[in-house]
Amino acid sequence: MSAKRPVFLDLWRIKLPATGIVSILHRVSGLLMIAAVPVAAALLALSLAGPEGFAAVAALLEHWLAKVALVVLAWSLAHHLFAGIRHLFLDIGIGLDRPVARTSARAAITVAVAAVLIGGGVILL
Repeated sequence: MSAKRPVFLDLWRIKLPATGIVSILHRVSGLLMIAAVPVAAALLALSLAGPEGFAAVAALLEHWLAKVALVVLAWSLAHHLFAGIRHLFLDIGIGLDRPVARTSARAAITVAVAAVLIGGGVILL
């Protein structure tokens, strides 16, 4: 066992391929959506409690930080959808070749960002 092993890993210097980035972002986007469910349920309950609650939620959602959070959640949904479709194709054996896998990973990232840029204008208005 004379294999040279790194003393430490400098995570900022590691260059992940597009496939690794998509895989990590797929997990992150899933966690973001799961974390958003209780917040969305609480806001829904507050908005249904009466006119005052509805007004409070509407005012909260008009704040710029809430709009940014909605755009992040929209990206999360779009990325999780497109990366999930990509993973399903990989599971059935389509796109396993390295060049095709790289292309599909870049496409998943690009399409998710494009969907958010197109739909994000609606959220920010």
